[in-house]
Amino acid sequence: MTHSTGIKVRGYHLDLYGHVNNARYLEFLEEARWTFFEERADLPAFLSSGIALIVVNINIDYRYPATMNDQLVIETAVKSVGNRSAVIHQCVKLAGSDTVVAEADVTFVAFDGKQNKAVAIEGKLRELLTGLQHQA
Repeated sequence: MTHSTGIKVRGYHLDLYGHVNNARYLEFLEEARWTFFEERADLPAFLSSGIALIVVNINIDYRYPATMNDQLVIETAVKSVGNRSAVIHQCVKLAGSDTVVAEADVTFVAFDGKQNKAVAIEGKLRELLTGLQHQA
């Protein structure tokens, strides 16, 4: 199930060359993940469970330079769900086109704050993440 989040490129997103700074893409991707879970899941109930989804790896491929005032669309979907980790795939495009600006695979674990460790992805969390997987 793919979700779209729009972001407008602002001046403070840019580097000295007038392109979106590579570190800003991490913020764009995070904003899109939060919006994805806010709109597709019961985020308050999940947050009150004591389990957090903690990013452990991000792989980003930068494909096209975004510049001032570009409208970006970030497509987000769960790519895969394993026993102890899952992967969200995110694709940043120029709005209204097929131009891919960047793509990322974000690997995360379920972290139990009470136990202070990563835990198995099971039960309601597994159901939620499986239901949010992109169906090709």
